[in-house]
Amino acid sequence: MIQPPSLKKGDKIAITCPAKSLKEPMIDAIKLLESWGLEVVLGVTISATFHQFAGTDELRTSDMQKFINDNEIKAIIAARGGYGCIRIVDEIDWSPLLATPKWLIGFSDITAFHLQLQSMGLQSLHAQMPSTIKESSKEGLESLKKALFGEALIYEIDPHEKNKIGESQGELIGGNLTLLTACINAKNDIFYDGKILFIEEVGEYEYAIDRMIRTLDRAGKLKNLAGLIVGGFTDVKVNDIPFGFSAFEIIEKVVAKYNFPVCYNFPAGHLPDNRALILGKEVKFNVQNEKVNINF
Repeated sequence: MIQPPSLKKGDKIAITCPAKSLKEPMIDAIKLLESWGLEVVLGVTISATFHQFAGTDELRTSDMQKFINDNEIKAIIAARGGYGCIRIVDEIDWSPLLATPKWLIGFSDITAFHLQLQSMGLQSLHAQMPSTIKESSKEGLESLKKALFGEALIYEIDPHEKNKIGESQGELIGGNLTLLTACINAKNDIFYDGKILFIEEVGEYEYAIDRMIRTLDRAGKLKNLAGLIVGGFTDVKVNDIPFGFSAFEIIEKVVAKYNFPVCYNFPAGHLPDNRALILGKEVKFNVQNEKVNINF
């Protein structure tokens, strides 16, 4: 997998809004990126609106394309998620990134873009976005900076009662569960075998989580994994008649038949403590009774 060059002070980072429109200015995010020595360039979608989107599909496509084509831009960070990336992912010409790789940063709906880059053999960065920087933990922001500037990411987290013990190594893939499911058999679908899968979700009903994880399994995506990292499953909705199983219980049931290591409650996803993950990079994954280690 091709890893984009690390950033250095003076580099330009572009902020674009490829999905839902912004609710408020990104003053804190811009100040933070500038404090790291980066020059911030804003796309036209930052202030655009079209229904719930940050401009029309055509505007959001052209904004992303402009920054992909501009060799002075060394990284592109999505301002926020929401919904909209899947509407434009196939309209963007991603091929210039093969000649001039640059970091694409974001999470949630940005998973559609991450999958596209992984399908092309390019690494990308699942991490905090400008819309979430204001409430981000110190650790979440530090991990973003480390990843962008080429410092090693080494995570040690507390164990969880549902963890499955084991050790493995493989390329990290994944992102938001809804988008992973939506992209099965699409142009940007990827090969899961031998990989370490990360999943996270927000605002879904328990039955929907059950349906999506079983859809991945029925599609053969889980059976040959090297490992599974379960991040935040936040703001889970409950029906009037309870489904009866929590998100983690649902996942545990589906993967019980497999032998790969599994860790739950990793700090990544729709959380203030959203640690950066380099998708497409080889990681060492070690789940033990006392702790979980993930080393890039």
